[in-house]
Formats: sequence, structure tokens, C-alpha cells
Amino acid sequence: MKRIIVAVCFFAALIAVWQSLVTAGVYSPVLLPAPNQVGHYLLNALADGELQSAAWITTKRLAIGYSIGCAIGLPLGLMTARSKYLSDTIGVLALGLQTLPSVCWVPLALLWFGQSEAAMLFVVIMGTLWSVLIAVDNGVKNLPPIYTRAARTMGSKGIHTLVRVVLPASLPYVISGMKQGWAFAWRSLMAAEIYVTIIGGYGLGHLLHFGRELNAMDQVIGVIFVIVLIGLLADKILFSPWEKFLHRRWGTASN
Repeated sequence: MKRIIVAVCFFAALIAVWQSLVTAGVYSPVLLPAPNQVGHYLLNALADGELQSAAWITTKRLAIGYSIGCAIGLPLGLMTARSKYLSDTIGVLALGLQTLPSVCWVPLALLWFGQSEAAMLFVVIMGTLWSVLIAVDNGVKNLPPIYTRAARTMGSKGIHTLVRVVLPASLPYVISGMKQGWAFAWRSLMAAEIYVTIIGGYGLGHLLHFGRELNAMDQVIGVIFVIVLIGLLADKILFSPWEKFLHRRWGTASN
């Protein structure tokens, strides 16, 4: 409860500073609309269903692309960690491609897939895949060797050791990598939606782009607020429970 009160007070102070800057005329209303203007846009967008539709389309694209990226990255990371040949090839490739900004995949996606959903998914998958792969690879390589030795002593071998010993022991790294992969996927999707125009479905990135084209700063700031809110909710719903569980399981939870 105390944390909620602190957060509410903090954001109330931010809004007060924002309103004071607008009132003092420090910035032009065209560049920095008042908080009530942004609130008015959000209410209108909610009333006509535009915001819900865009949020649903963006979330659906993110869920599909992120799931595919994780489904490829998790087993590939395990194999890379267990094979020196894969570590020297795919592992090095993953390290290089992870440093590539997400927006750099957009031109390639447009040339390969055109203005289509496939282009969106390709960018999201590329944003997710390498982060998850590297996290799983590091997690497995940093495991104490005593774990696998003890498992072999008790008769475990092959896939059984990988699934029942290696993967559970490296879960903190895996969850961290999936969280980082989700962040990269979210950024990748925003970049893709700004540049890839699909008539069949406009997402939050499209609303952001249209707001810029129309010089509608209330729309731009409102959509940014929604994007941040979705990001916070996803972190609290998807990753925080797992992190708390792992802290309790490994005895690192704060009293």
C-alpha cells in the first residue's frame, strides 16, 4: 500500500510540473499539449473503440512473434551451450545480431515480405530470438559442474539431464533472457508498425505515426502513455510472478 501511495504521489507531481510548464508557456501548445488535452484524446479514442482495437492488434502481433521467437531461441540456446561447434558459429552470430538495432530489420522485412503481417512478425521474431538464445546459452554455461556430475552419478544422461537438471537450474537466466527478449520484441514491433502500413489492421505504432503526420501531439503523447502502461502491465503479469517464485526457490527473496 505504501508503494502505491508513493507511486501515485510521484506521478501526480510529474503531471503538476507538466501543467506548470504548459501554463507558463515554456513550450508551444502544439509541441506540449496540456494534460487535459491528452486525457480528452484518450477518452475519445476509448469511446469510439479506436484505442482498444489498436491495442488488441498490437498485443496479438507481439504475442505471436514473441512466442515464435522464444520457441526457437530456447532449444537453440540449449544446443548452443552444449555444443562447441554451435557455440563458435550460431553463438557468435547471435552476439553480433543482438547488437543490431531492431529498426534495421524493417527494410529487410519489407523487401522480403512486403507490406504484410509476415513483415511485422519477422521483425518481432528477430528482436526476440537472439536475446533469448544468448541468455539460455549463458545460463547453461554458468551452471556449477557439480549439478551435471551429480545427475550422471545417479544415472541421468542425455535429454533427461538437459530437461530435468540443466534447464531448471538455469531458469533465472532463462526468465531474465525472456524478459529482455520481450522488451526487444516490443521495441521491434513499434518500429515495424511505424514503417509498415497494413490497411487490414492499425496498431499503436500506426496511431503514433499518424499523430506525428497530423501534428497531433495529444495523440502522440496519449499513445506513448498507453504503450508504457501495457509494458508495465505485461511485466507485472508475466514476469514478476516468475521472478518472485525464483527468488523464493533460490532463497534470495528479501525479508
